[in-house]
Amino acid sequence: MKSKCERCDKKLQAEQSDACICSYECTFCTACATGALQGVCPNCQGKLVERPSRVQAG
Repeated sequence: MKSKCERCDKKLQAEQSDACICSYECTFCTACATGALQGVCPNCQGKLVERPSRVQAG
């Protein structure tokens, strides 16, 4: 998982849900994805959806 937004460089934690991805796993913070990008990946024109979280080992 990418650890920062590809548009604004905001740090994104794997356990947080404040990230969106496309089918190629381009990664953007929710603010960029829903705001300026309007839900469309600027790299592939695919739909941006909420990134699934990872299960923490433990």
